[in-house]
Amino acid sequence: MGYGDLILFPVFLILLSLFFKAVRNTYDDPLLRKYHRQGFWIKIIGCVAFFTYSVYLSPGDSTGLYQTEGNNIYHLILQDPARLEWLFQKGKFFDEAFLKDPYNTGYFASEANFMVTRIVALLSFVTAGRYAAISLIFACVAFSGVWKLFLFFYEQYPHMHKKFAIAILFFPTFVFWSSGILKDTLCIASVGWITYSLYELLYRKKGIIKNSIILFVFGYLLAILKVYILISYVPFFILFIILKNIQGIKNRFFRYLLAPMLIFACMFGFTKVLNSFDAELGSYAVGDLTASIQHLNGAFKSMNGNETAESNFDLGVTFDGSFKGLIKLAPVAIATTFFRPFLWESHKASQLLASLESLILMFFTLFVIFKSGLKTFIKLVLTDPLIMYCFLFSFVFALFVGASTLNFGTLVRYKIPCLPFYTISLFLIYEKVRVKSTRKSFKVATPLTTPEISLYPATS
Repeated sequence: MGYGDLILFPVFLILLSLFFKAVRNTYDDPLLRKYHRQGFWIKIIGCVAFFTYSVYLSPGDSTGLYQTEGNNIYHLILQDPARLEWLFQKGKFFDEAFLKDPYNTGYFASEANFMVTRIVALLSFVTAGRYAAISLIFACVAFSGVWKLFLFFYEQYPHMHKKFAIAILFFPTFVFWSSGILKDTLCIASVGWITYSLYELLYRKKGIIKNSIILFVFGYLLAILKVYILISYVPFFILFIILKNIQGIKNRFFRYLLAPMLIFACMFGFTKVLNSFDAELGSYAVGDLTASIQHLNGAFKSMNGNETAESNFDLGVTFDGSFKGLIKLAPVAIATTFFRPFLWESHKASQLLASLESLILMFFTLFVIFKSGLKTFIKLVLTDPLIMYCFLFSFVFALFVGASTLNFGTLVRYKIPCLPFYTISLFLIYEKVRVKSTRKSFKVATPLTTPEISLYPATS
């Protein structure tokens, strides 16, 4: 951070705010304009908070790896333009003799690390390599995806806009950990854009070329950065679209007959795709997944003496590396992801924020179960397509993150993709129960669903 950051950050902030204001003006709905404006400025606050935290309080990969080596590659290319080819090769082929910090030796063997560094290097050409300005661009890319996610849920139930805004736009740790130069920032952006493009392609059947390009770009990016998010998210979202399409069939018998067939075909097809890409998925391949989790468990347990070891924890359940062992571990792993760290387990400011959120989320979960009853809770998860998609994705994701991440500092960052979806599933269940209770009390039919509306600006 220097004088260059103090000059360029306001310049890029003005330019990006004007761009997003132009986007905001394309919406006729005043609620959308309000939430877009609020969400944007909250994201900017999150960005400032994150780069202040990462520079002055807790330096990590954002400054020590991605910014340091991305800026280094940028300057090396300026010295010799022939080195531009580095940006188009795999990280494992990068000559580590050119690393700025010898401590980063071996990190580019992971293509995910090199992808973020590559993007930083590219952005350095328009930001003169300034950390604050690059962080701002990352944050705004994340906001673009987060906004698409909000639009999707708003379209399903417009009257629940406040709850969706809380879960997506205003969730503190979700905002914080997706506002800087991190893989998580780009992953959140990718999830939002993938949701938008798949919904447009498979349900609205619009913009085939545009949405296919969006799906390819962000699908490829997410596959490079964190493929496990892609393979745990896409099947449940496609399942939601299938069930939503089936709801339009008036013949109930045909609908009930078609639903399981399409669900089975969807799952069978996706399993075949995964099995055909075992080599590319590596440790996330179906056959190696439990072994990978066991390996990661061992890696965290061997960190004794490391400066981050004070944040390590134990699930209290021995994992033997088998699928049966994973099922046994599931309840503890899922609860860990959603509800830990507890207040007394927090060792840093960022963990304290996450522990307060986890405590609130725990109380809200218990409240919703109490109000709905466990039987109704489970029934809604299994019968409502939107709740099913949100709940199953968040639970599967929480299982693998909780089972493989035995460090609170890492956990609070890794779990953010599932937090909005889990929170939304709780909001939806509570709303369903509330409406049903209102109908019963006043004997007035007040449907939860509303007519479908168009949220996206018309394109030529």
